Amino acid sequence: MRVLFAAADVISRTLYAAVLAHAGHDSRSASDGGEVWALFQADPAPLVLLDVALPVLDGPEVCRRIRAHPAGGETFVLLATANNVRDDLAEVLDAGADDYVSKPSTPENLRARLEIAARRIAQEVARRTAESELARARWLAGIGETTIALEHEINNPLSALLGHTELLLMDGTLPNAQRDELETVRQQAASIADVVRRLAKLKDPRAVKNRSGARMIDLSKGTTHNE
Repeated sequence: MRVLFAAADVISRTLYAAVLAHAGHDSRSASDGGEVWALFQADPAPLVLLDVALPVLDGPEVCRRIRAHPAGGETFVLLATANNVRDDLAEVLDAGADDYVSKPSTPENLRARLEIAARRIAQEVARRTAESELARARWLAGIGETTIALEHEINNPLSALLGHTELLLMDGTLPNAQRDELETVRQQAASIADVVRRLAKLKDPRAVKNRSGARMIDLSKGTTHNE
């Protein structure tokens, strides 16, 4: 997993780098809050480890900026603090941090907090995937219900329209002008029937944008079952 971390002192950075490498993470380090914030903006990471006390931007401020970033809601932020007093911990959590670790920290303690973070990230990914699949299932169910309603409400009057048009076209006494108009009606009705038929045969409904930018169901032939 990609991880960004920042610590002002070289000892902490060395500890973080060693623990992250041992856990198999791909990490990038920074020595101040401004640098790690720039790294996150350039390429957001799923996990960010920050010391609370950082030059340029402190850890809570970087955390707040991450939370305001479009990708920040999916990032797990772990803050390392040397102060365990209630007010300081409240500031850490109020900034939007997911968890904190006390300093000085042992490799075992830090490794445990990182393991918790990795599990939480995996659970969140699974939750978002499940929600996305549920939303698509509901959308597909809605498409199916709409298709049945359209077939019921459109096919019967459309069949009557096509049938009467065909009967009128069989009349050899019709003037050419009226025959042309009836032929136009027949062609347009047949086009509507084709749309309803393709809608009923959708195998993988997808939304596309039309010329005005509005989203609509793609009814191109490539999205339907073969005849």
